[in-house]
Amino acid sequence: MERSIVLGQTAHEYFKEAVSGALAHRRLRIQEGTEFYLVNLLAGHLASGAAAAPPQAGAGPEPLAFILKRALEAEREERRRALKRLGDTSLFVSGFFGDSLARSLVDVGYYIAMGERAYGSLAGTERGLDGLFEELSARFGDFVDLFAEIAELSSLRSNRGLLRLYERFVLTRDERVAEKLRARGVALFSGPGAVVRPPRGVKH
Repeated sequence: MERSIVLGQTAHEYFKEAVSGALAHRRLRIQEGTEFYLVNLLAGHLASGAAAAPPQAGAGPEPLAFILKRALEAEREERRRALKRLGDTSLFVSGFFGDSLARSLVDVGYYIAMGERAYGSLAGTERGLDGLFEELSARFGDFVDLFAEIAELSSLRSNRGLLRLYERFVLTRDERVAEKLRARGVALFSGPGAVVRPPRGVKH
């Protein structure tokens, strides 16, 4: 994804533009503070290298439910940090690697449930940020879709990204995804049992 960032732009500037564009495209209205939080989350994951590869089933040290349980039982400051980390990670992974999770033992619904609970547990405990975490929890699914769109746009310049988008369409038949493929010259034929022509020049 780093190669997709226009020269002269910082990661924060790149994702600010990406988030604003995706929100406009999906006609989503959110709090200004929430938009700022999402931009920082994406920029932070890119800087840390977390965007380099999808999660592997069983690769984590422990199940997310255990992490959530330990966080809820922790002292105030550690509880806050752990819940925020769990919410942020669940949102990023669900949005950017949802397709990979569909083929793993732990599906995207599990990550979404953990993220919603983590952010929901933070709501009401952070002075001045109640509305932020309430919105992140209540609209978690919207933000997962938002991140998925940004992931698609961020990788479309490569054949690998185009193939990922094509595979997403085959799995979901999402019209939004179809629009992006048509814009890249990929012919799609709708209808039961229809043949979908793979992207030209793209090989598995």
